[in-house]
Amino acid sequence: MFDALSDRFEGIFKRLRGQGRLREQDVEEVLREIRVALLEADVNFKVVRGMLERIRAKTVGIEVAEALNPAQQIIKIVHEELINALGGEVIRISYASKPPTVVLLAGLQGAGKTTNAAKLARWFKQQGRNPILVGADLQRPAAVEQLRTLGRQIDVPVFSLPGDPVETAAAGLAEAKRLGRDVLIVDTAGRLAIDAALMDEVRRISEVTSPDYTFLVIDAMTGQDAVTVAESFNDTLALDAVILTKLDGDARGGAALSVKEVVGKPIAFASTGEKLADFELFHPDRLAGRILGMGDMLTLIEKAEEVYEKQGAEEAAQRLMDGSFTLDDFLDQMQQIKKMGPLSGVVGMIPGMPKELKNAKIEDGQLDHLEAMIQSMTVAERANVDLIDGSRRARIARGSGSDPGEVAVLVKQFKEMQKMMKRIPGFSGTKKGRSGKKKGKSRGRTTTATSDPPAMPKPPFSLPGLN
Repeated sequence: MFDALSDRFEGIFKRLRGQGRLREQDVEEVLREIRVALLEADVNFKVVRGMLERIRAKTVGIEVAEALNPAQQIIKIVHEELINALGGEVIRISYASKPPTVVLLAGLQGAGKTTNAAKLARWFKQQGRNPILVGADLQRPAAVEQLRTLGRQIDVPVFSLPGDPVETAAAGLAEAKRLGRDVLIVDTAGRLAIDAALMDEVRRISEVTSPDYTFLVIDAMTGQDAVTVAESFNDTLALDAVILTKLDGDARGGAALSVKEVVGKPIAFASTGEKLADFELFHPDRLAGRILGMGDMLTLIEKAEEVYEKQGAEEAAQRLMDGSFTLDDFLDQMQQIKKMGPLSGVVGMIPGMPKELKNAKIEDGQLDHLEAMIQSMTVAERANVDLIDGSRRARIARGSGSDPGEVAVLVKQFKEMQKMMKRIPGFSGTKKGRSGKKKGKSRGRTTTATSDPPAMPKPPFSLPGLN
């Protein structure tokens, strides 16, 4: 979503390199370019003005720090301001002393309330909670059935009654208490636009359920309209936070950078894809880092930990170090990577990734094509690619809907990857230099519970055909 803004910032900072001191005219020129970049990204003009004033105050006359050049100084300052604009801290969910903890979702039709109600329920399950979903959207045809379908996918019960949505919400609260469910998520109706009937209905639902959290679900693709919607709902419901959807889209992203400062409410969660797993706590510092091209290793690590089985990962890593890593192992790694979300999003989280690769149109279908070629090979061929001669390439190509040249490229790049790994210290097949001890201090991260960042999974992320 922030590709254009990231490119603009990269160009701005590149021109600053090599200067020994930030002169006032240098700062003003940079501020003008940052202003244009933010406005083009559809950031609210009041937010832009405030950010520029704070950046100006911090940068004018600054000497270059001992280990920083001027570009790094400004990146650091802009990074801090982006974090502040995005909300500063990760929301901490507190649970009601007398269950259930009630979460009310509101928003316009099409923002993704129903899907994100299920995503939120799945997230609560991951925290060890027992949620229940209440379908109080009786306005949109099949909304309750959609919620039931999603609920079955994550094994969470769904309660709903025909008739009045306010009575349905009240009955859902009673049902949650009867079943001993400790989190209640209420999906409410939306409209194509804000109107009195919508606001009155959601206000009455709020009165009968007394929610501990009221989250507004807004579509990041709507730009500045999302901020206007948030202001209107906040006047009626006293929102606690925002769930921002479709952050994987092609919009400019101004809503994400505007909603906290304009409405005064933080972003609690972000929906980053269509799958129920594409949902996470919103980390302002991580998104700010991605906007500035710093990557997002912590989120990448967390996604990897969710899909990688520790024993299998260690066994694959050992085979790689022994020189016995096969195409079967590589196929397994590709399948694990696909579970982490859209490939372009995974690539964007890796620090130092070349701009050309970040901007490349990397489609998940490319992985599917590679999988088809590998699965068209025999067990012996996957174990020893040296067996694959011209006739075998032709057979594999026919079986996978590709051509022999593509099969040859896959085999060649896989061999190159094996050779490269053998040349890397620690991947020589010996145990020297491969102790599991970490050097240096570990760095904590802000989450709902403090802990050190986990280690990155060992299997490689090299992708033949995408280099």
